[in-house]
Amino acid sequence: MTDLTADAQALAQASAQPGRNPAAPGGARTVASAVTPAVVARLAAGITTAGDPELVHTTAPLTGERLATLPQSSPADVEVAYELARRAQKNWAALPVRRRAAVLLRFHDLLLRRQDEILDLIQAETGKARLHAFEEVLGAALAARHYGRSAQRYLRDRRRGGALPVLTHTLEARRPKGVIGQISPWNYPLELSVGDALPAFVAGNAVVNKPDTQTALTALWARELLIEAGLPADLWQIVIGDGPVIGPAVVRHADYVSFTGSTRTGREVAQQAAARLVGASLELGGKNALLVLADADLDKAAEGAVRACFSSAGQLCISIERLLVHRSVADEFLARFAARTSALRLGGGLAYGADMGSLVSERQLETVTRHVEEAVKAGARVLAGGRARPDLGPLFFEPTILDGVTPEMAVCAEETFGPVVSIYRFDTEDEAVAAANSTSYGLNSSVWTRDQRRGRAIAARLHTGTVNINEAYAAAYGSVGSPMGGMGDSGLGRRHGSEGILRFTEAQTIASQRLLPIGPSLGMDDEKFAALFTTGLRALKALGFK
Repeated sequence: MTDLTADAQALAQASAQPGRNPAAPGGARTVASAVTPAVVARLAAGITTAGDPELVHTTAPLTGERLATLPQSSPADVEVAYELARRAQKNWAALPVRRRAAVLLRFHDLLLRRQDEILDLIQAETGKARLHAFEEVLGAALAARHYGRSAQRYLRDRRRGGALPVLTHTLEARRPKGVIGQISPWNYPLELSVGDALPAFVAGNAVVNKPDTQTALTALWARELLIEAGLPADLWQIVIGDGPVIGPAVVRHADYVSFTGSTRTGREVAQQAAARLVGASLELGGKNALLVLADADLDKAAEGAVRACFSSAGQLCISIERLLVHRSVADEFLARFAARTSALRLGGGLAYGADMGSLVSERQLETVTRHVEEAVKAGARVLAGGRARPDLGPLFFEPTILDGVTPEMAVCAEETFGPVVSIYRFDTEDEAVAAANSTSYGLNSSVWTRDQRRGRAIAARLHTGTVNINEAYAAAYGSVGSPMGGMGDSGLGRRHGSEGILRFTEAQTIASQRLLPIGPSLGMDDEKFAALFTTGLRALKALGFK
């Protein structure tokens, strides 16, 4: 692989070093002032528990201090949650769709009005920068508006062609599954809990949700806001606890399972759901690639790559961990990208201004550190970042670019899920497509080119559920009328669009027959009936019937 040119090296080194913590405005909220014991107690009341539950403590990633003490649910509590949810679901499903949709639209307005509250909580629980927390508010609001406006169209009865024209009247109807078992992760605790629950609710279901304990307060706040918007309180049950302890109970009682998390756990969830013959949608891991073609606008591509790789400190399922750059523009692109990356401001205040926050846990920091250190030891070169920043907080790690990564390095194929990206050069578009498709994952990809037609042609060859042209991930994810999900080891099913709501329904066909039965009648024997239908089938085909 080609090294950066001397000019590129100088440009990257001349830029500001990561770690500039932007000054917080006077009176800015802190984690301690935003997440008070009173706030924790109020939200924790929404957890389904009984008796004298065990307690669990969470820690604020930005400071390392205790954040909340919460009661844990037991498998017996999960069973109670399903009983409560089932009772509430029957009355909820009997309401007209427009009544259910109105709750989503009220939630949309409340969320935007009170966003500062949830931004504080998201930052306190995840450590991400406020702008990246706002992406969650944006995603949840988009989903609420879309399904609030479109649910009636998605769920309405549809006339279908009958067995016999005129004589058979056929409708396709949609019925709610019942109670959805939802397991949501820590990295986008608002968007990946309420964003999936909203279409389930408007389709007439109840939800038993197990959020990650680290980010349970965010899910509990969203539940509180939905109740204020008109959702019956028992319709959304929240249980928390260790995944191996209560996760199987959530799956065991569900009529359908919605899971977002790791590929390893997703396989286990799929097996448990399959054993019960219930459906499941799974959004899992990724090793997403961004392709910079020879004709790309390099300034825009470099700016887009920063967002693609370092939003939420790289703890985003659809973020980019592999940069594939045409060799003819690699040095020029990398000079721009390294300079922008090195200039990113790291910060932990509950205010806008930081470009990147911290990782969420010691486990994530260990993985990121191991991937970078092992790669460097094996010969990779650090073009930007490359080290932890305990001076800023216990879990900060600089946004990092690695060049010279080879297949035997863990960072090459394993999902890092942190602010680390590897650089690879290509000479032909066929080579780039093959490299992008070389992993077992297939979640998201990004293509940068001045030629939209060329970009779409490349996109058609990429084995990923979403492809963004001249954008990192937000264009496809924000197109909530279109499905989003993964191929291969990145999962099953889709969120958003018609698939995102119809997955929570059962299709029911209602066919009414009139005048004549579908069988021998009017004195004809079996042979005459078969001959009549043979003639009729030929005629229907000739007339263009479907």
